[in-house]
Amino acid sequence: MTDMNPDDSASFSRPDECRVTSLHLNLDVDFVSRTLCGFVDLAVKRMKDGVHNLILDAQMITVQKILDVDYGQELKFTLGENSAIFGSKLEVQLPVSASKCHKIRVHYETSPQCPALQWLRPEQTLGKRHPYLFSQSQAIHARSLFPCQDTPGNKVSYTAKITAPKDITILMSAIRSEPEPHPSNGGKLVYQFEQKFPVCTYLIAIVGGDLVSSIIGPRSKVWTEREMIEEAAYEFSETEKTLQMAESLMGPYIWGQYDVLVLPPIFPFGGMENPCLTYVTPTLIAGDRSLVDILAHEICHSWTGNLVTNKNWEHFWLNEGHTEFIERKVTGRLHNSKTLPQFMAAGKAVELKEIIEEVLKNGPYTRMIPDLKGVDPNDAFCIVPYEKGFTLLFYLETLLGGPEVFEKFLRAYVENFKQQSIDSNQWKDFLYSYFHDKTEVLDSVEWEKWFYGQGMPPVMPKYDNSFAVPCKQLCQRWSTSADNDLDQFDPSDLTSMAPLQVVECLGLLVEDPPLSLIKIQKMNELYKLNVTKNSEFKFRWLRLCIKAQWKESIPRVLDFINEQGRMRLVRTLYRDLYGWEDARPTAIDNFKKHRGEMHHILETMLSSDLKLG
Repeated sequence: MTDMNPDDSASFSRPDECRVTSLHLNLDVDFVSRTLCGFVDLAVKRMKDGVHNLILDAQMITVQKILDVDYGQELKFTLGENSAIFGSKLEVQLPVSASKCHKIRVHYETSPQCPALQWLRPEQTLGKRHPYLFSQSQAIHARSLFPCQDTPGNKVSYTAKITAPKDITILMSAIRSEPEPHPSNGGKLVYQFEQKFPVCTYLIAIVGGDLVSSIIGPRSKVWTEREMIEEAAYEFSETEKTLQMAESLMGPYIWGQYDVLVLPPIFPFGGMENPCLTYVTPTLIAGDRSLVDILAHEICHSWTGNLVTNKNWEHFWLNEGHTEFIERKVTGRLHNSKTLPQFMAAGKAVELKEIIEEVLKNGPYTRMIPDLKGVDPNDAFCIVPYEKGFTLLFYLETLLGGPEVFEKFLRAYVENFKQQSIDSNQWKDFLYSYFHDKTEVLDSVEWEKWFYGQGMPPVMPKYDNSFAVPCKQLCQRWSTSADNDLDQFDPSDLTSMAPLQVVECLGLLVEDPPLSLIKIQKMNELYKLNVTKNSEFKFRWLRLCIKAQWKESIPRVLDFINEQGRMRLVRTLYRDLYGWEDARPTAIDNFKKHRGEMHHILETMLSSDLKLG
């Protein structure tokens, strides 16, 4: 498309000409019609002389009228042709005025099919008493939530006034005031929010449901349905410790509140780093805090991603590679282990290789900076920006003097670019500026291959993987033992390991040739993997069962992929079932039966994975 933003091919908006600087949402939540209705006030500033129009992104939104707030004048607007991926260009004629600043009010209503919003019926919730609503706007769905400049290249502060039924608690990615009674409707409450720090539109989030909270730290609550609140409070009770460790590396946490929301199982991701309100999947609740390290990733986004942001989605590695790198440092320090971060990296390097070679076939989405013109950025989201980005940063750290030197650079990087959106060239220029005495070392880096090369990274570090030695030894024993020589194994094989080692061991077995059915059945007898509550153990165990073509495991696989919607887990297991010819029809039938219950992002991806168009 020719009229897209020259700095972001996924947006029509032109903040370089006329920029939205702040916004206020005034919305009514209607669970019957599954819509949000009201208005958004946009504070805008002309950035160039001779600019007469404000250009916004909009998708599946009914615009009723647009006003100049200061004078009440109705403004002319045009809503362009709809693109299935990018929505429409909303062009508003600005008031004739010498002023560079204006406030525009857009009266609108969202669609029941709004891609940013997931509406759940009461029976789809744990309590089954009330409906539920949550938004997920990353990467380009905020434009279906409200008309906006839906590019990470622009940031806005925001306030909100949300009206909802009194039995529904509303949360947003902002500081929340206590709700007040609606002045004329006793059945409703009015909630107000303020986010004083500029954020990208994809980080503006709204949630509504039968929610309760528990205090888990001096600046943190965990929110979820009451049926899960005790488990969630226990699981995330060490959040403050993680926050403090991240602050020791990256500087003060500026956002004030850090709350955790455990969403219903339909949520398609492990977590989402909304400021003040991190989303997490209930698959993290294992009962023993063995999976909560993922929260360190979302916490670290408070600096890399939320404070410093990729300018467009082609530079997504700036968000995710840095966050992965810092997260592993935080996790290592929390566990008082210098080898743990490299152990985690080595395990992910194996997964990266599998995805790059077997799933992405060394194609264009294996580039760290892919070309996304005409592409929905969600289609390109995968492990690559996380792990290629991490690998580059780890490699640079070894070249430039080690952690003590490089960690000071990370902090300086965030301080230099805080509250800004940047691209990889700006990051690289700052790297050269900071290490101005090491330009020869930096010149030795094959930047073109790192940024634009397809396939695996041009350099793979030799990680300290001593933590993995017992995992490899146990894996080797299972792989080489005869079927009549399995008495050597014992439940303590796994119970003596740390949870991350169990994950590694099962992952190594997935990479090896399939085990015999006798071995798989013996493994289940000893390790009780069919009944584990740890979703990462279960995920890898079910992959082993599929590889061994254990037909009795198919119902358990289906139960697992139907009871939760975490995309990484569900897509992989569906692909494994699809690759097993005898199980393929069952997988397709199951998808067709349950696709209406899935988050639309997962449903779209699975439709492609299963070759259903």
